[in-house]
Amino acid sequence: MIKNFLLGQSDVPMLSKALDVYLLRQKAIASNIANINTVGYRRKEVRFEDKLQAQMKTRLEGRETDKRHIPLGRLKVREVTPEITEDPSEVLESDVNNVDIDREIVEQVKNELRFMYVSRMASGSFNSLRASIKGRYDR
Repeated sequence: MIKNFLLGQSDVPMLSKALDVYLLRQKAIASNIANINTVGYRRKEVRFEDKLQAQMKTRLEGRETDKRHIPLGRLKVREVTPEITEDPSEVLESDVNNVDIDREIVEQVKNELRFMYVSRMASGSFNSLRASIKGRYDR
């Protein structure tokens, strides 16, 4: 119970969700690269940030007086789920599919950098929580 309270009060849930999204995005990119020569293949992409941004703007005012009522307020980060979609763009000049290897490599590098950055942020959060629990703070 204390663990859930501490983690719920930190940025760990958001960072954890981001890592999950980046892992899913890496799988989609790997699938795209693996199917570079597959006729008719449609490149996959992961939609999450736009869904999260839309939910962050949505807010209903009110008070929940019964557990059976519809939940009010902003959606919690863990409730926003990433979605794998197919890119509807037309087939490239190769007449094979719509996968552009240059684009996939760039997306892979960007995704890897984001993953590493968020991993470091999560590590810092856990170090801060550990220091708080022990009663000291090291910089």
